[in-house]
Amino acid sequence: MNDIKLITNEQHYDNVITSVTTAKKFVWIGTADIKDLHIKTGNTAQPFLSVLNSLLQKKVAIRLLHSKEPGKIFRNTFDKYPLLWKAMERQLCPRVHFKIIIIDGKLAYTGSANLTGAGLGMKSPDTRNFESGILTTNTDYVDNIMNQFDEVWMGKYCKTCKRRAYCQDPIV
Repeated sequence: MNDIKLITNEQHYDNVITSVTTAKKFVWIGTADIKDLHIKTGNTAQPFLSVLNSLLQKKVAIRLLHSKEPGKIFRNTFDKYPLLWKAMERQLCPRVHFKIIIIDGKLAYTGSANLTGAGLGMKSPDTRNFESGILTTNTDYVDNIMNQFDEVWMGKYCKTCKRRAYCQDPIV
């Protein structure tokens, strides 16, 4: 891959989701909306949460940062994977609107796609969202994307945040 690649629509699934499955050290995911997206595995479909569970079994660290509690279907699937609630780090911030996925500090996605079936999942071209983003291995871009994620994760903005009243579980 060139160090910066523009991806649109179904290319998100082909490029971003496939890349997550190859993580060796860590995956950081930042998304405004999160749903129970599914991915292809041969001729079947599996929850993306099962992929995250498999990564945790391989000692890949996972951080999930999202803006609100997910719905019942996501929570029901999440509850099927006890390792997710034991080993995956998860935080809520109502101001998160970015869509970021960082893999091993070497590859980063930033763009419009939420962690949903219509954004990154296996929906058909006739039902998925129109998305665009970049996938990059450019060291400067990856570092900047990681820094933005990490600043929110570490609570840099919490003390001066004017949305704290909407924060169910403040980071700081």
